[in-house]
Amino acid sequence: MSDAQLEAVILNWEPRVVANGVDVNDYRRVAGSAETWEQWLPAWERHGDQLAGEAGAAEMAGRLETAGEFWRRAASAYHFGKFVWILDLDMHARVAQKAVDALANALRLLDPSAQRLEIPFDGAKLVAIYRRPARGGSPAPLVVIIPGLDSTKEEFFETEEVFHRRGLATLTLEGPGQGEAGVSLPLRHDYEVPFSAALDFIQDLDGPAIGAIGLIGVSLGGYYAARVAAFERRVKAAVAVSGPYNFGDFWDQRPDMTRATFRHHARAADDRDARLRAGRFNLATVAERIEQPLLVITGDCDRLIPWQDTKRIADEAKHATWKLYERGNHVVNNMPYRYKTLAADWLREQLVR
Repeated sequence: MSDAQLEAVILNWEPRVVANGVDVNDYRRVAGSAETWEQWLPAWERHGDQLAGEAGAAEMAGRLETAGEFWRRAASAYHFGKFVWILDLDMHARVAQKAVDALANALRLLDPSAQRLEIPFDGAKLVAIYRRPARGGSPAPLVVIIPGLDSTKEEFFETEEVFHRRGLATLTLEGPGQGEAGVSLPLRHDYEVPFSAALDFIQDLDGPAIGAIGLIGVSLGGYYAARVAAFERRVKAAVAVSGPYNFGDFWDQRPDMTRATFRHHARAADDRDARLRAGRFNLATVAERIEQPLLVITGDCDRLIPWQDTKRIADEAKHATWKLYERGNHVVNNMPYRYKTLAADWLREQLVR
């Protein structure tokens, strides 16, 4: 990867990384220290290790809230170091495990009631984080958060908090091809199958405490959210953010790293095979089956998934609300407080009747 491409990565990913847990000054300092793409992950691992060391020192001193916050920041650093970096899979796996461990420590200190769930599926396991709101009645409505192509549960701590402040519980789910589940399970277009298995599991575990169920998915997770709503009637409302109508469309225009990441997580043999697999992530004849209220969100400056492609989902779903943010980028990460609060308020209004 050329240095010019690295510069493009640094520029394009800043809004997303900052919106999801990394201090803007840390981002610019750490990203700016990498002179080549090969140096990206090592730089973020060193930063994560420094934060983890400070977390351990704070806990030893009895400063538990500070320790938890530093662990959360360490999880974000590790995650955004490895999220699209697949040059050395052994290093990628090592740092991914550090992200998992750091999040576990953050939750242990900041939300001891949070549960890590391992859900049997297809001879392997799905992994999810189940968190309940500090306030609100029981049963509490549940919002399932679905990551995208390269996001994982380590990216959604602050997003979960937006829902918790509104009295909603969250289940952040890593399905096939995502996070820990992706180690054993490749991406699959029919996400309603693992999603339904996760719902069965959580309802068996904590059924009386769970109210109406909604979901939100971002990026490729926006496709998943729409697809799940079309087939899983236990879902009462859904939000799709910057999701593709057909992920195979515009394949040649997608960034090289996006195509390489899809190829890796889909276990595709080559780019041609990846293109064919991406074409299965298609909502034709599916979006029209969505009966539930659906909120579709994107930005008009999205360079990964053109807003017109996302709008096709809203156009074909029966009860869709369309929201286009002027100057919004992919997943509207350059103004996250706008789309996250809109999604959380809208889901609360749909689920609390």
